[in-house]
Formats: sequence, C-alpha cells, structure tokens
Amino acid sequence: MLTDEQLDRYARHIILREVGGAGQARLLASRVLIVGAGGLGAPAAVYLAAAGVGTIGLVDHDRVALSNLQRQILYRTEDVGRPKVTAAAEALHRLDPAVTVIAHDLHLEDASARALIQDYDLVLDGTDNFATRHVVNRACVAVSRPLVSGAVAQFEGQVATFKGYLGKGHLGGDQPCYHCFVPEGAAEAANCAGQGVLGAVTGVVGSLMAVEALKELTGAGESLAGRLLLYDALSTRFRTLRLARDPACPVCGGT
Repeated sequence: MLTDEQLDRYARHIILREVGGAGQARLLASRVLIVGAGGLGAPAAVYLAAAGVGTIGLVDHDRVALSNLQRQILYRTEDVGRPKVTAAAEALHRLDPAVTVIAHDLHLEDASARALIQDYDLVLDGTDNFATRHVVNRACVAVSRPLVSGAVAQFEGQVATFKGYLGKGHLGGDQPCYHCFVPEGAAEAANCAGQGVLGAVTGVVGSLMAVEALKELTGAGESLAGRLLLYDALSTRFRTLRLARDPACPVCGGT
C-alpha cells in the first residue's frame, strides 16, 4: 500500500499505464547499485532517487574536485575535497529523505564486487576505465544481475544493457555480456580528462541510463538488452546497433 505522501510524490508515475501503482511499489522495493558517482552516475542517481527507488548504493573512492563541477551535478563548490559518496548521499537524502542511500567508499575488486552486487537487483556502471567495467561485468554475470552501462567522450555517448547471464537460447536471442562487446585487454580509451566532454552530454547519457534502469525494474517497454544506443550531440542523432554474443567469451560463453 502506498501512503498518501507517496501517492502525491509519485503521482506522475502512477498515472502511467506502463507503471501504475504496482510498478511504483516495485521501485520502492528495489535496490540499485551505481558504480561511479561521476558525470554519468550523478544524473542517474538523481533520477532514480526522484523516481522512488527504495535503496540506492553508490560506489566511488574519489573525492570531489573542482573540475568535476562542470558535469557532476550532485556536488556543490563547498563539496570540493569531500568523499564523493558522502556528498552524493547527502544530496540524494535532501531530494527524498525516504530513499535509503548506502555509500560504498571503496575500489572494487572481483571478490568485493561479487559480494556487493548480489545484494542489489540491478547495477549501473558509469566508470571511466575498462578494468573496473570488467570487474563489474564479471560479477553481474556471476550473480545474474542486469547491467546498464554508459560511456561518454567529447560530444558522444553510448548506453547498453547487458544480461549475459541469460546466455544462449533466451527468448530475446543470444544475450551478450560487456566482455563480448569490449574484450578484456582492449586498448584503454581516452577518458574525459584527456579528451574533454561537454558537460550536458553526461546528463543526457546518465538520464538514459536511469530510464533503462527504471524500465528493467518496472517491466515497462522494450529492454535495451543486446543493443547499443549511440548519441551524437553535434549532429543531434541517435542510432541503435545490435550487439553480438561471443560464444567463446570467457565470462558468459558457457552459459
């Protein structure tokens, strides 16, 4: 049963046929882990908290830097020097005090990632290095959790949902994992510090990540699983590509 306050706060969700009261109740009972509380994780966290996701975990071991404020909208000038997860948790609490925010000020390794991720229903990865992305992917496949992944550079961004644990023969087709898309050992892409990024582009991609997470949690619409959504801000174009599953993938190939 939703309280009167919840009925008022989430009214615009509840009147959506694809969400309704039942979908909002699922959001309130959901647990989402966001890995990387930066340019992508920040807007995603804001929209998930505003949507009423009951528990949000934040993983990041960095501190707020002045250069972050151009795109990482959870933080203020007075937060510079503070742990990101601490400042982010406070900001999300101000937005909706009923949302439980768990701050994980740590660097993920394989063992810690698997133990942490199994306590959540879904994972968002907005980190800026392949090593962490592969750690998160391996854990999501191992404990059967959907992974919404986002990335940005300069004026471009991408979003994909991975369900590699479903593997071959699933009704939605062969489902790849992140390793099928970017094999481990691939050359490290330049990050925002090296290439630059238009701040608002991270807002677009982080918001898209939140949208895909909310769809997965409520069952609304068509999952992005197995597809890659590309966004080009300079030409204002979106396009979607189908991702192939690698049958020899060392992470999900045996599923």
